[in-house]
Amino acid sequence: MMSSKSLLDETEYAPFYKRYIELAPDLSIYEALQKSSNSFFSFFENLLDEQALFKYAPNKWTLKEVLLHCIDTERIMSYRALRFSRNDKNELTGFDQDDYVFESNANQRKIKDLLEEYKSVRKSTLTLFAGFDSKVLVRSGIASGNRMSVRALGYVISGHELHHLEICKTRYLLD
Repeated sequence: MMSSKSLLDETEYAPFYKRYIELAPDLSIYEALQKSSNSFFSFFENLLDEQALFKYAPNKWTLKEVLLHCIDTERIMSYRALRFSRNDKNELTGFDQDDYVFESNANQRKIKDLLEEYKSVRKSTLTLFAGFDSKVLVRSGIASGNRMSVRALGYVISGHELHHLEICKTRYLLD
């Protein structure tokens, strides 16, 4: 699978996703996912459960909720990539991230268990994208009313977690 972010055309994704794609490393999708995963995991791996319950303001997510939000989003984006890669022409619906976080029970889980889930999901995503050739990567479909290519979804996953990592580093003050 050879692809680079610089090959993406803005018609391959909705304007909303541009900020995530811009944050993703300009590497192959596989390498971008590995690189962002290493940074993301490094931030969370030494957190204590008590630290991971911190939120920087009322009505904001805890660190555990941020982590599980990234896991959920990756699962959804990977599912979309799978469907589009198989030339599925059915339009896919969106999801409400706040409803997902509310229903996640992330704060009742141990950070180490959430990180195990994260690693498992990322391994699955890497395996999925490793199987896509250049013909498949440019396939697209409709999700949440917007056209998305398979390769754009890979960079969205990477950039989305880097977006949340930056928020974690700047707004979640940890001792």
